[in-house]
Amino acid sequence: MRPGDLMLMSLGSLFKRKVRTILTILGVVIGTTSIVVMISLGVGMKASMLSQMESYGSLTAIQVQESYNYMDGGQPGGEKQEEQHLDDALVETLKQLPNVASVDPQMQCNAIVKTKGYMTWAQVTGVTPEWMIRQKIPLSQGHVPESKDQLEFVYGNTLITDFSKEKGGGSPYWETGELPPIDLMNDAMFVVFDVDRYWNGGSTDENGQLIPNPKKYVVKTAGVVEGGPDDWNQYSYGIYCNIDALKTVLQKEFKGRTIPGQPTRKNGKPYKEMFYNMIIVSADSMEHVADLQKQINEMGYQTYASAEWIESDMQMMNIVQAVLGGIGGVSLLVAAIGITNTMMMSIYERTKEIGIMKVIGCRIRDIQALFLIEAGYIGLIGGTIGVGLSYILSMVVNHLTQGAEIFGLGGGGGSISVIPLWLSGVAVIFAILIAMLAGFFPSLRAMKLSPLAAIRAE
Repeated sequence: MRPGDLMLMSLGSLFKRKVRTILTILGVVIGTTSIVVMISLGVGMKASMLSQMESYGSLTAIQVQESYNYMDGGQPGGEKQEEQHLDDALVETLKQLPNVASVDPQMQCNAIVKTKGYMTWAQVTGVTPEWMIRQKIPLSQGHVPESKDQLEFVYGNTLITDFSKEKGGGSPYWETGELPPIDLMNDAMFVVFDVDRYWNGGSTDENGQLIPNPKKYVVKTAGVVEGGPDDWNQYSYGIYCNIDALKTVLQKEFKGRTIPGQPTRKNGKPYKEMFYNMIIVSADSMEHVADLQKQINEMGYQTYASAEWIESDMQMMNIVQAVLGGIGGVSLLVAAIGITNTMMMSIYERTKEIGIMKVIGCRIRDIQALFLIEAGYIGLIGGTIGVGLSYILSMVVNHLTQGAEIFGLGGGGGSISVIPLWLSGVAVIFAILIAMLAGFFPSLRAMKLSPLAAIRAE
């Protein structure tokens, strides 16, 4: 028989017993829906976890910081042998390592920011313009500070909540909920980098010498991070600027003195060179983070990467996803039993028809294919309807859990149930295969029926 004839005959035979067929298909629908929805929950939770991790920093970034070498093999408490600082030579060395996408030094310092009778303490981080562009820091106003000659600040969106009245009193925002009348983008912002002199200026030091008041710098605002006073992200609380411009200002302000946060020589005098507080090394992919981190550790530096704990968390999420899929698979297993029962009943009812087909010369393979195609139709119809129903249930779940925190995830407005396209296709194919497997053994029985016994059957 031609394949087209087999398919038409199978489809016609399938709906001779409409109620039984519909109930069998319903079992496949429930099974497919259960698997897809359960797996979609695992996929959604994994995506939410990755999204949450990305909000704390790049998944391919490695933070490199200073470390100490010890005579006894690096154990704390041993004799300190030498300090390894983060300098421009190290930056160039790191750039030569394999699988490195970028290397960006960072320098941090404390500062007092004043404007319109208000002030706040803040941490200023000098970064490269390329780093800010790659990080895609969302700015509601302004631009990335690229000039090396003029110091410009990018303010975090929540920094305004920390401004307090300069002549006593706390932050208006934390006391009354009202923001201070400050426009970070357009108001003149005065910055003091010598924080110690700011607090002690005008008094005398331990040697009786008068401590001069620090210089105030008018620093132009380059931009403000997008978001309201309560919208948090990793850039919300800080101040960012061009690292070269920051180095120039600090060297000028602390000329002949130790810059706060910078290391000193054994005799207590400052180095001529300025060192970085951190270097961010970005791997070209997550697969290379661990190897790259190991190489940097072997160079004697401390490292930290989000990938260290992401891998274990992802393994846990894979287990959760497999368990959820297994729970849904039980429903499809029950549906497979129903398909087997349906096909067996069909064979008993069509025993005479099978016998006639054999007598007139129908091939045994065609008879088996007839029943396998019928089972495949059940899987195809049930699987397709099940996938469609899964999308509806997924939207309902996401709507009900919107803004809610599920297992610590999904509270940021993201979807807790995500059905990727590949899952839809795999689910339909899996339903068809399970259905045909369930129909395989009944089809064997149909093949083994004796033609004469089948014709005599009532």
